Amino acid sequence: MTVTANERLGLAPTDPRPANETRPLVDRTLTNPLFGDQKMKLGLFGVNCSYGLIMSHAPSTYEITWAHAKEIAQRADRIGFDVLVPVARWKGFGGSTNFNGNCYETFTWAAGIAEATERIAVASTSHLPTVHPIVASKMATTVDHISGGRFALNLVMGWVAPEMEMFGSEQREHDERYAFGQDWLDFADRLWSEEGSFAVHTPYFDGELLEAYPKPHQAPRPALLNAGNSASGVEFSARNVDINFASLDTLENIRAYSDRVRAKAREEYQRDIQVMTYGLVVCRDTEEEAQRAFQQVVDEGDWGAAGNVIKMATSGASQSFDHAATKMQERFIAGWGGYPVVGTPEQVTEKLAELNDAGMQGMIFGLIDYNEELKYFDENVMPLLKQAGLRH
Repeated sequence: MTVTANERLGLAPTDPRPANETRPLVDRTLTNPLFGDQKMKLGLFGVNCSYGLIMSHAPSTYEITWAHAKEIAQRADRIGFDVLVPVARWKGFGGSTNFNGNCYETFTWAAGIAEATERIAVASTSHLPTVHPIVASKMATTVDHISGGRFALNLVMGWVAPEMEMFGSEQREHDERYAFGQDWLDFADRLWSEEGSFAVHTPYFDGELLEAYPKPHQAPRPALLNAGNSASGVEFSARNVDINFASLDTLENIRAYSDRVRAKAREEYQRDIQVMTYGLVVCRDTEEEAQRAFQQVVDEGDWGAAGNVIKMATSGASQSFDHAATKMQERFIAGWGGYPVVGTPEQVTEKLAELNDAGMQGMIFGLIDYNEELKYFDENVMPLLKQAGLRH
């Protein structure tokens, strides 16, 4: 049996710690908008990475500077959006845009945004193989305290092989990524919840005399998100997280998926889970203007970057891009493969209502020009969402 440093050096043990150090402080339903009662929650996605959700040279004032990032976040906060979710990237996707290659790291981004905002939930996105759970759980707790209990952690298993190679390791096989992720999360969860020291011995982690103080601000722990839609991803989400993000092609598939995820969480793990979607929203005064703006994103798209993303996502299985794959590339160019919502304010409201009726309890989305289009969304769409009973 390994002799610990405490034993070897004859260190005095830690005395029991006070309650304000050893347990979370406030029920998260009182602090985190993700657990609020808005019928259709709204958030922004990808506002820490170059080009946001569009792989395109379509004109936009969007840029990666801290002043711009803060302005977008504060505007979304004032409008009443529920959450900001960043994209974790270590390497761009090449092509003419090097899509998402110019980006801010998400924990430090979240800390700054949390300090700059008042009500909106602020997420970090973590590729679990790239950061040890001791470090990630401590960073999460720190941002949770900065935000007063508004933090959320988006758990990603690490699916981009060139990024994993940057960390000196090959990407694990798909289902093993989720086995690692379960060990990772169990470790982090103990750091967030256990009052004394403990040990961990699993296939992926070993540690003795583990402890972490203080605990998160929100009880029982920060909100957890995951976008796994495979069988392993759905299993992981149903067992562990508060919100699963999904993008599917039709309302019928969306309804079947959301029903399945919620039923699995309820029946197999006796817990509730929210299901939300993501995509690109393009809203203009007329349908023709909206469709024209959407088409411009596609026409000026970075097909090289989109092709790279699809090859990575399919592990190079596709030998050539037929018409179906070309259509898939269009969805990646205009919305990172998400569900597109395009039209007038009335049509956007109707489409969000359809998504809600199909089981989606929220949508995090991109805009061609986040800061400018948020103003239009606030003036023209938010009142209609309230009239439709989707917001209050």
